[in-house]
Amino acid sequence: MLNSTQVSYFTLAAYFDTKQFKYVFFMFVLSLYVLIISCNVLLIVVICVNRTLHEPMFLFLCSLFVNELYGSCCLFPLLLVQILSDVHIISAPLCFLQIFCLYTYVSIEFLNLAVMSYDRYLAICHPLNYHSLMTLKKVTVFITAAWITAYLVVSCTTSLSFSLQLCGNVINKMYCDNYSIVKLACSDITVNNIYGLFIAALCVFGPVGIILYTYMRILKVCFSGSKQTRQKAVSTCTPHLASLINFSFGICFEVLQSRFNMSTVPNVIAVLLSLYYVTCQPLFSPVMYGVQLDGNRCVGEIM
Repeated sequence: MLNSTQVSYFTLAAYFDTKQFKYVFFMFVLSLYVLIISCNVLLIVVICVNRTLHEPMFLFLCSLFVNELYGSCCLFPLLLVQILSDVHIISAPLCFLQIFCLYTYVSIEFLNLAVMSYDRYLAICHPLNYHSLMTLKKVTVFITAAWITAYLVVSCTTSLSFSLQLCGNVINKMYCDNYSIVKLACSDITVNNIYGLFIAALCVFGPVGIILYTYMRILKVCFSGSKQTRQKAVSTCTPHLASLINFSFGICFEVLQSRFNMSTVPNVIAVLLSLYYVTCQPLFSPVMYGVQLDGNRCVGEIM
């Protein structure tokens, strides 16, 4: 048995030989990465420079776009290196760093989406009191709490996995993830499983519950309100719902793939879907919300 501190590297076994096509794949992934960075940075700059966009919803969007950049940086640089490499290994410290970054990305994404749904709930259901209920100070507290909470809870997850005694170093993924490390453990993983459920409740099920509750209240107001109210709600909530559904789909497949036998799924499809949540979401969000950033029309309609 080896303690994780005694494992110097992990082998990423999901990569397959693409021969000369690896340069084509490298250019495609690199182009996608550059596009993600460009879209998110552009929208962050637009929000920061345009004072008319210094409203709660757009500040939450800015936090979301920063997180998309953070999430893509957790995967793409290492992915690009592995595509060109003939030996697909990753050092143990870098592997645990990637786990920490990817898990904080997922947690922050769900927490950000939950805060944004609460903001839309106040704007639609309490329009007259919106600015007194959602002040700049509260926006700062919500954003800071989302990031700090994610970093604290994921730090404990990574520490627990790092202390495990391992019986191997082969990960059947294209990147490092916590469950793959836990499956290599020879020691008792009860504490890891219990804490994993706590993390899921705090950073996934909790935010999703808040989102469902706020949208139930929004729907109630829409059904009892005018046609104009419904149109305003649709115009501001559609990008948020689309982003939530898209991200949840990617996370659900990743969880299913990690915990169940997916041998019947073609390898290429399985690989693409396992990367979906951290490759498509960072591009999907700025595209969806970028349409709404036309002259502050999104806020102007609802306020």
